[in-house]
Formats: sequence, C-alpha cells, structure tokens
Amino acid sequence: MATVEVKDVTGKPVAEAEVADSVFAIEPNTYAVHQVVRSQMAARRQGTHDTKGRSEVRGGGRKPWRQKGTGRARQGSIRAGQWTGGGVIFGPTPRSYAFRVPNKVVKLAMRSVLSAKRADGQLYVIEGFGLEAPSTKSAAAVLNALGIDKRVTVVVSNDDVNAIKSLRNIPTVRVITASQANTYDLVDNVSVLFTQPALTWLEGVLS
Repeated sequence: MATVEVKDVTGKPVAEAEVADSVFAIEPNTYAVHQVVRSQMAARRQGTHDTKGRSEVRGGGRKPWRQKGTGRARQGSIRAGQWTGGGVIFGPTPRSYAFRVPNKVVKLAMRSVLSAKRADGQLYVIEGFGLEAPSTKSAAAVLNALGIDKRVTVVVSNDDVNAIKSLRNIPTVRVITASQANTYDLVDNVSVLFTQPALTWLEGVLS
C-alpha cells in the first residue's frame, strides 16, 4: 500500500499512514477530471439571461404598410427582428446549464486528483489542528509550520467546527469538510491538506 507522512501542528513527522493504492496511487485520468470540473462549473451558472422575442416587445400590432403596390419589401410588424427596436432572433432565454456525470466518473476524478497531488508532493496530512476554540492566528501558524505558503484546500472532519471557523478567514485557504470534498475544490488550489480523520473518512468513501 502507498503511504503518506503524518505531521503534527509543529510540522514534525510523527507517523506514516498507509493509504489505499486505488485512491492515492492510480494513473490520473485527466479526461474524467475535466468532465467533472466542467459539470461543477456549469451547475454554478445562474442561467438567468433573457432577451425579448418579437412577441414580447411592446407595440408593432399594426402592419406598417399594405402588402402590395408600394415597391417596398413586405412587412408584417415593426417589432420583427430586422427592425430597430424589434425582438431578438434566437436570443438567449433562461435555462439550466447543468449536466449529469455518472457517480463512478465523479469518484474516478477525485481519486485522480488525490493521486496526482500525492505524486507531486502537494498532499499534506496532519494529525489535527487541536484547537480548543476558534483562532485564526493559531491556524495560520500551523500552515506556516507545515511550509504551506500558497493557496491550499484544507479538508477537515465533519464535526471540526473550531478548525472551520479558524481557517475560513485566511484569504489563501479554502476549508471544506470531508463530506463536502469535490473535484473542483481539490484541484483548484496548489496544495491539499487533510486532517487524519478526514483522510480516513474520504478514503473509505472512495475505496
């Protein structure tokens, strides 16, 4: 099995944790990652754009001139698309951009990201933040001790409220719980930091 180094809050290695090869040591599937990230970004789009068609524009009920005999092209309404102030032809209307990706592809994408982060040395594991009360200063000190000075996604256990409240105020940190872990948040930042309980929980879900 693959192993990851577990550190304490001072940045010192304290243990080697075994992790499943099927989650942290696979050949990354970039196509699966691309599909899932596209799906997540598409689902975030509001899709509230709208334009008025010829039936929605005010006015234009009367035929501008008679059908024949004027020498001009026939016209039925001054609110047709070719007229200034007319409706928009084939304009955007409210819609959902979301599309579904199979669950097995979603899990494959997450396993691919975790394997790539581990291979690149961008996966960190810590025993826990050990915060008795919310403290952004203490949380920032832990990140500095680990040598993390760039954007990072921190994954904590689902009930670690103190860590969530401490980390969410740091501009370069995105903190999520293990149950909220997703491909976009894992791949979007340079590094990924797990608390050991969160790593164990997520490994069980993805195995």
